[in-house]
Amino acid sequence: MTAPDQNRLAASASPYLLQHKHNPVHWQPWDDDALVAAREHDRPILLSIGYAACHWCHVMAHESFEDDEVAALMNRLYINIKVDREERPDIDQLYMAALTAMGEQGGWPLTMILTPDGKPFWGGTYFPKYARYGRPGFLDVLVQVEAAWRNRRDDINANALRLQNHLQQQLAGSAAPAPITPEAIANFSTQVAKLYDPELGGLSGAPKFPNAPFLETLWRAWMRDNDATARDRFLKALTAISLGGIYDHVGGGLARYAVDGRWLVPHFEKMLYDNAHFIRHSVWAHSWTQNDLFRYRIEETIAWLQRDMLLATGGFSASLDANSEGEEGKYYVWSLNEVADALGSEAEAFSAIYDVSESGNCEGKNIVNLFALRKEPDQALAAIERHRDAREKLLDRRQNRIPPGRDTKVLADWNGYAIRAIADAARYFGSESWLRLAVDQFAILKTALWNDDRLSHVFDGSKASDFGFATDYAAMINAALSLFEATGDRSFVQDAVDLCLILRRNHYDFESNRGFWMQERDRSDSPMRTWNDLDEANPSTTAQVIEALSRLVLVTEDVGLTGQLDGLTAHAAGRIMRSRFGQAGFMNAGDSVLAARKLVIVGEERTSDPLWAAASQRPDPRRIDVFYKVGETPDQYAGAGAYLCTGMICTPPVTTADALRELLDRAN
Repeated sequence: MTAPDQNRLAASASPYLLQHKHNPVHWQPWDDDALVAAREHDRPILLSIGYAACHWCHVMAHESFEDDEVAALMNRLYINIKVDREERPDIDQLYMAALTAMGEQGGWPLTMILTPDGKPFWGGTYFPKYARYGRPGFLDVLVQVEAAWRNRRDDINANALRLQNHLQQQLAGSAAPAPITPEAIANFSTQVAKLYDPELGGLSGAPKFPNAPFLETLWRAWMRDNDATARDRFLKALTAISLGGIYDHVGGGLARYAVDGRWLVPHFEKMLYDNAHFIRHSVWAHSWTQNDLFRYRIEETIAWLQRDMLLATGGFSASLDANSEGEEGKYYVWSLNEVADALGSEAEAFSAIYDVSESGNCEGKNIVNLFALRKEPDQALAAIERHRDAREKLLDRRQNRIPPGRDTKVLADWNGYAIRAIADAARYFGSESWLRLAVDQFAILKTALWNDDRLSHVFDGSKASDFGFATDYAAMINAALSLFEATGDRSFVQDAVDLCLILRRNHYDFESNRGFWMQERDRSDSPMRTWNDLDEANPSTTAQVIEALSRLVLVTEDVGLTGQLDGLTAHAAGRIMRSRFGQAGFMNAGDSVLAARKLVIVGEERTSDPLWAAASQRPDPRRIDVFYKVGETPDQYAGAGAYLCTGMICTPPVTTADALRELLDRAN
């Protein structure tokens, strides 16, 4: 095989990889051909991992990957492989863990140097072409690392093997099964609450991430233990997010994080998964507070999903870029004059309340926000209602700007999060249009991504990938079960059962019965099969699978699946409880397993049943709700009413909405 002498990214389905198809670098996709070429030509692999919405990925591309001098050096010394972390989270997980094990700070772009057989031996993140920002220049890095590879190969191979063994133990190791106890979950929740900023909301310090697994931990602590501190931390964080600059007050939707400690200045990229979690959290917040701030944020975020993220071929896009016209945030910020020109006589009042000034609040420009009103909820709500027309005018004006790029790949797991969130919001608020949106997108993805062999991870509008991940199944099982709750259509339960069977066939560790691999068992291009036990922005694979199966067990009452779930949870606990970080998703899933909470309502007509309506107004992430018509029930639910079941024990039925509300409140 001759050394790769051309860029092969033009055939990729990933919009991120396609951004690099004209680079003078001879980029290869992560596939067998590229890996074989590295071995045959005995060259180290330069692996660059990023994603379409990543600001510093674009910076490094412009400075180095589009530069002929840098490209010539890369092409001469390395086999160069480009990976979209969202398309191949398994590759990203492995090499990000390697970078962390080297003692380096993780982030994207991820720049790793591998031996020809794929073992990592050196790494970093962003590098400028020439040394600056206290970072070495990429030109120097390329030469020095390759020289070290040639001159100290034995030492490098030995170190790479040790690192590989460490990663094998960390990411795919085993441990004796252990119980997950209510005490362990409660203690973890208490520790999480202590990490939260009592003044500004969210985890203390900067940057500020929404951190969906931690927020869910807080809410579950309130639902489970009546922990008012955890509840208040949850509500304070969600209020700060909803009023701060991380939220797009003009167009709806949430940015990935705020770079400061006050939720003001976002890293402007918008991710589908963050917004899906935000919708669910806002439903919970509204159910307790009845504060319409959260209702408005749900309405605006779903409207943004429909307007900016929904693709003509179906499914929601993965993300919107942070950059437009080569500048981060340019699409979203305003000058005082622009606001005055768009709003006329309304401008002064709007600017006063939304923090718009001549000097600006972000590098001379303005990020509209209501953060100053976070302790005055009535004023914040009044401002939102009063200036609705003004925000619509600004949105109309903004849509004349050049928009940020949209990553149009459809990811099964992220779309599953979105469908579940929209279905949950539709049920809670009684929105038929939202429910139709969720049902339609599930049907489209079922056709596009799902066949007898697998649920594919990626759909590009015309073809689906030939691989999937366990998170795809878990997210779509959860989406199907939320659609079942929202519609009463039992075909969604069958969808969840079918997905569970394919998940087990493709991902289960039959050799040791310890759980589900993140990757398909027989993939030849996965460097290592891993559990993916620890959270990132989303709950870990293990956490998602446990939660999905715990909900499916409650609906189906499948005894065999119950045994599998118990074993999976115990093996995961043995591995995860030894870790100091990334446990929240598993603790939340374990909470659902221990709660085993199912509400069965027996009545004449689901859509008009007052008990069902009362249950819908009391959402609980630990509970799944099932409706039966009178005369069509299993034997244990003989009469009309609501039965709250925990494990194998059900309460006597209650027959009024007030009694059901009291029962649900008392059971928390």
